[in-house]
Amino acid sequence: MTSLMGQQLDALLFNESNDVANLSNAAALLMQSWDKISWAGFYLYNDSNDELVLGPFQGKVACMHIKNGNGVCGTALQTGQVQRIANVHDFPGHIACDSESNAEIVVPLITANGQKIGVLDIDSTNYDRFSAKDEQELKEFATVLMTHLDVAS
Repeated sequence: MTSLMGQQLDALLFNESNDVANLSNAAALLMQSWDKISWAGFYLYNDSNDELVLGPFQGKVACMHIKNGNGVCGTALQTGQVQRIANVHDFPGHIACDSESNAEIVVPLITANGQKIGVLDIDSTNYDRFSAKDEQELKEFATVLMTHLDVAS
């Protein structure tokens, strides 16, 4: 069963084929739906440079390039695993784009055939902001989002 936010995202992106518009509205939906978050958005994978490049987001200015495997976002992309970090200051190699960020959750966006699209990244100034329930909801959110992006499945 799809969560309310997943249903909202699906309805919001219905019949829209522009990836930038879809990612932008997805970031805005997250920012207005969740409390205690300071940044929500996407980094998109550039395979020619093996790095993540800043995509649509809501929040303060952000780092523009993150090498695959670096920081929380690069680790999520490299491992293909959600990174739910209670205290980013304890994460080896954390990239501090916003010095006020204390917790982070990053969901890799990878197609069923292994094509790396990028990551969904959410930050909070609150320590230990993200729960296992949040992680599950974001994984579902990412699955719904991927059905609206122009990517190979």
